[in-house]
Amino acid sequence: MRSLYVSNPPNLNQRVLSILSKCNHLNHLKQLQSFLTILGHSQTNFYTFKLIRCCILQLNNLSYARFIFNNFEFPNIYLYTAMVTAYASIQDHQSSFHLFRDMLRKGHPKPNHFVFPHVLKSCKVTKAVHTQIEKLGFGQNLVVQTALVDSYSRSCYDIGIARRLFDEMSERNVISWTAMISGCTRIGEIENAISLFDEMPERDVPSWNAVISGCAQNGLFTRAITIFKKMLGLSQEVQQLYIRPNQTTVVCALSACGHTGMLHVGKWIHGYVYRNRLSSDSFVLNGLVDMYGKCGSLKEAEKVFVSTLKKNLTSWNSMINCLALNGQSEKAIRVFEEMLQYGGDARPDGITFVGLLNACTHRGLVEKGRFYFQMMTLNYGIEPEIEHYGCLIDILGRAGRLEEALEVVSGMKIEPDEVVWGALLNGCNIHGRADLAEFAVKKLLEIDLNTGGYGIMLANVYGKLGKWDDVRRVRKMLKELNAHKTPGCSWIEVDNKVYQFHSLDKSHPKAEEIYQVLENLVYFN
Repeated sequence: MRSLYVSNPPNLNQRVLSILSKCNHLNHLKQLQSFLTILGHSQTNFYTFKLIRCCILQLNNLSYARFIFNNFEFPNIYLYTAMVTAYASIQDHQSSFHLFRDMLRKGHPKPNHFVFPHVLKSCKVTKAVHTQIEKLGFGQNLVVQTALVDSYSRSCYDIGIARRLFDEMSERNVISWTAMISGCTRIGEIENAISLFDEMPERDVPSWNAVISGCAQNGLFTRAITIFKKMLGLSQEVQQLYIRPNQTTVVCALSACGHTGMLHVGKWIHGYVYRNRLSSDSFVLNGLVDMYGKCGSLKEAEKVFVSTLKKNLTSWNSMINCLALNGQSEKAIRVFEEMLQYGGDARPDGITFVGLLNACTHRGLVEKGRFYFQMMTLNYGIEPEIEHYGCLIDILGRAGRLEEALEVVSGMKIEPDEVVWGALLNGCNIHGRADLAEFAVKKLLEIDLNTGGYGIMLANVYGKLGKWDDVRRVRKMLKELNAHKTPGCSWIEVDNKVYQFHSLDKSHPKAEEIYQVLENLVYFN
């Protein structure tokens, strides 16, 4: 009886790999798959692995990769790992875990240490996977231990377990240390993160990035810049060239500059970007636009934006929000209209409309604000978030259209928060609506009893209307609740150093001199 299969041509492996390297269409892959089937290789692990990898990495077709996998009778651990990795890379952790679970239930193949880090990317299954790791004897593997530390540290409830595992590790590498540092910064334990960073026997760029971004994300902006400067100083030493700041480092430092208004330092970082040929990176350019915008340097922000050759959605959003933040409403709207003409992948998202609505707020453009809110929901199918509602209510409140603002609140699909009720209260304060102001304050106190600032605003509304009994009643209520107002805060940059001041702050060593100058200014005015 004649065999249905054709004999293997010489150098089959090289030919298959060569064809796959040039494969750019699913039909080409299917032709090769058919050819391998005719040769009797439909159930050969090596070729199936290569087909699946090509589907995932070159063709970006995970569904067909899964089809190939499902039709393979006895997949080995490498095929399972390829599929688990693919699902984990697109954040489909459920499919990743289910595939891993099915493999365990079948009892074949046995997991190796490469598969666990990808399954552990979902912190929801950490404890279940950890049990299997110990059962299968991988508990002392450095790669697996590091993955466990990272997975546990992604949950604020399990950070203690992560730290215990980290402390029990007989050997730690730079990845282990960085995972633990990132876990601490993620839940706001920034002092622990910095302490760990200081203890590290060796550091690489990701470890520096973890602590710098952690400081910036937790509001320690000056500290983030200090650590960035230290990193930059070390990178200029011959022995430390491998820790040169990269795009991520630069963007984190620029974010810190923007939040503190440290324009001088921001410009210095811009010089570093130019000297180190990072100015073609859109990620960095967007960070520069954002920094200049937050520091109030609109000309520089526009220069960087115009010089960006390939503008992506973040580029447009950065410029729109930058202009809106600085009260340049017409310009912000004009940039949005340019964005619509630009095309490409620059389709407006929720962040775009936050910028537009903020622009309308600054200039009191009520009808335009309503128009953009409707455009967002009807034309682009974007579900409004709390920031969008807050902006729209602020626009209506400032314009005195408080009943309309209240209608928007009533029609919200999500629970109104402090932003929403605060915007409504602000409108009531401007237009002297004590009835609605009292209603808004009650809602705010339900959210946070210690929010005294809003109660004081209500007392001011009553004061404007001459209702002194109500003023006393509100102040008494705030006193009984022990509510307090968060003091105002401002920054000033003098001689390349940023100083932070709170309302009635006397902590500065030259506080007496500062207050004396202020008194003189008031006297001469």
